[in-house]
Amino acid sequence: MSAAAVPAPDPAPDDVVLEARGVEVEFVTRTGHAARALDGVDLSVRRGEVLAIVGESGSGKTTLARTLMGLERPTRGEVVFGGAPLDYSFRGLKAYRSRVQMVLQDAAGSLNPRQTVYESVAEGIRLHRRDRSDEQGRSEAELVAAALAESGLRPPERLFLRYPHELSGGQKQRVLIAGALALRPEVLLADEPVSSLDASIRGEILALLLRFRQELGMGVAVVTHDLGLAWNIADRIAVMYLGRVVECGTTEEVLTAPRHPYTQALLSVVPEIEQLEPVVLTGEVPDPSRIPSGCRFHPRCPKLADGTADRAGVAGDCVGTPLPVLPATGDHRAACHLA
Repeated sequence: MSAAAVPAPDPAPDDVVLEARGVEVEFVTRTGHAARALDGVDLSVRRGEVLAIVGESGSGKTTLARTLMGLERPTRGEVVFGGAPLDYSFRGLKAYRSRVQMVLQDAAGSLNPRQTVYESVAEGIRLHRRDRSDEQGRSEAELVAAALAESGLRPPERLFLRYPHELSGGQKQRVLIAGALALRPEVLLADEPVSSLDASIRGEILALLLRFRQELGMGVAVVTHDLGLAWNIADRIAVMYLGRVVECGTTEEVLTAPRHPYTQALLSVVPEIEQLEPVVLTGEVPDPSRIPSGCRFHPRCPKLADGTADRAGVAGDCVGTPLPVLPATGDHRAACHLA
């Protein structure tokens, strides 16, 4: 595996700009059961860093991103921005979304096919920039052009009147990023931003996110299932399983010395890593309406299945003793009785 991207300087604790504090989100299923998509999540995003939120489908990472964006309201716990709990009133969310923006996975589905590129980027400016004046006194057209150029679409004016169907996949993703960047947000939430793109385009989009981190001091939270991608762009990693963070730490710590068996299994199938034997997990992520007792990973845990936990004297705890929620900050931690 190649070396990680050049990291940002270690942010001070007071550089935390966006937090989830004990966040739980429940949905009611068709059978009337409560499915807990998030089950106590502590997480922080700092200025000038890239945080990768990784895990399988169904782990809760997209629900967490939507909750951080204010699209889902926590059943319990709170989202905190700039030290204050998120205000879910219309005015509060409008002000918040001028400072926190989200880039979705499906660029084709996220862009309005009836809007030109100019209209797509200008929409956010019209909604939010009235509340935040441009320091340089630039017009709307100048702001749109600058955002497109910064997102790698040059010359921007040639794209103003184009529609989404006239763009490539990479160009659509850049238009989405330009729409978010035009507002100069303090935090950018990116949900699988490159999963549907060719390898060459993926690198360009990821380089953009790193440049925004370095040049604008923007905090970036990237939701991904790809640990290889996380290695190349992230400063810190939070690994999620069944609605909870089960391991967190710096990228170097988590990916070179993973402590949780789930992280070890995910890492073992990353193509760039050859020294690890592949670990094939049996079964799927359990039903969030029936979270297992004890460690939520124990029904699929290779360390429990091969007797490692029993030899360490923790097998009973794995099955019956719940683990605490991991704190959002601090040293490398894992929610595992073996760890």
